[in-house]
Order: sequence, then structure tokens, then C-alpha cells
Amino acid sequence: MRIQYPLLSREICVLIFLKSVLVSGKTTFVKRHLTGEFEKKYEPTIGVEVHPLDFHTNCGKIRFYCWDTAGQEKFGGLRDGYYIHGQCGIIMFDVTSRLTYKNVPTWHRDLCRVCENIPIVLCGNKVDVKNMQVKAKQVTFYRKKSLQYYEVSAKSNYNFEKPFLYLARKLAGDSNLHFVETPALAPPDVTIDMAAQQQHEAELAAAAAQPLLDDDDGMIE
Repeated sequence: MRIQYPLLSREICVLIFLKSVLVSGKTTFVKRHLTGEFEKKYEPTIGVEVHPLDFHTNCGKIRFYCWDTAGQEKFGGLRDGYYIHGQCGIIMFDVTSRLTYKNVPTWHRDLCRVCENIPIVLCGNKVDVKNMQVKAKQVTFYRKKSLQYYEVSAKSNYNFEKPFLYLARKLAGDSNLHFVETPALAPPDVTIDMAAQQQHEAELAAAAAQPLLDDDDGMIE
């Protein structure tokens, strides 16, 4: 069990960012945060890019040092050294690819095995794309493991701040913590259809209200 301390202005948290999909181009989720992109550095000893992401809250500034695998997922599992200092985590899959959702349990298992009791957020990315292959009723893994789930769009900046706000509140032990400044983000590359997304989120809420089956492992065929 990790002890949670009040959030201070100098608080630094190591965020493990795991992608169940290899995102091409320069519009990955982490890179939307301009400070993190400008100040990133590469750590050759563990083979990751480290992005410092700053957020200003009513309790002071919090900096997430985001450890991004930089595409190493394609080689299979990651070394334990990648996870050891993690204080919180984001696991991201692609809602247009069923395969990436099927990989989520592997990353979750490895993260929990090394880091034990840390707050984790599951994110479904690319909700700006109309051809979703992972339907709302199929996203049940987060319920089985009591994770927080958000749907996001890296290209449109949709819900960018929500995973970070959730993690900041958990780390601070303060549900009233909130951001007092909007983070500096890169301009959106696409515009999300909010009417369609609201309908999808209603379907997600309806699905979450349904009981889980005993043999439901949260995966899809």
C-alpha cells in the first residue's frame, strides 16, 4: 500500500503511460501537452521518452513525469525496470482496433505486479473516428478491475485533462482538487462530432449500468 501525501507545489509524480497500440505520427496523446513536448528527454537506460507535464491546481502545481514507451510495445512485454518508480498509470487502447483492447489485461497485469496499489486510468483513444470497432457494451474490463475509464481523442484534444485530473485527485487524496489553468495544448487536428460522442457516452453509461456476467473477463472476441 502506497502512502498518499497532500499535494504540494513541488510534487512530482512518475506516470507510466502504456499504449496498447502503436500510434503513428506526432499527434500522440502525450505530445498534445506543449510543455511536455518541448522539455522531453530520452532515458537510454530504460529506453523511454520522459515528458514533464505540468498542471496548475488549487493546491499548487503538479508535474507528471510521463514515461512513454516510444513504441517498445511491439517487442512484447516491457522490463520490470520500466515500471518500478511508477506512482500512477494510464493504459490506452484504440477504439478502432479490437486487438489493442485485447492487449489491455496484459499491460494491467504487468503494471499491477510491479507497482501494486497505484491509481490507474484506462483510456479509449480515437473517439473522433466514426468507425469504432470496440463498442460501448464491450468495454467492461475497467469495471472488472475497478478502474476509471475515459474516452479521449488525441487529435481533437477531447477529454485530454480528465485522466490527469483523476490521477492528481487520487494522489493528493482530495476529491475537490481542480485545475485552475487550462494546460497549453497543441491546436486540434480534427473536430469531434459532439452530438455523436454524447450519444456514444449515453450508450456507455447504459452499458455500465448492466450487471457483469460471471464469465465476462472484459474482453471481446
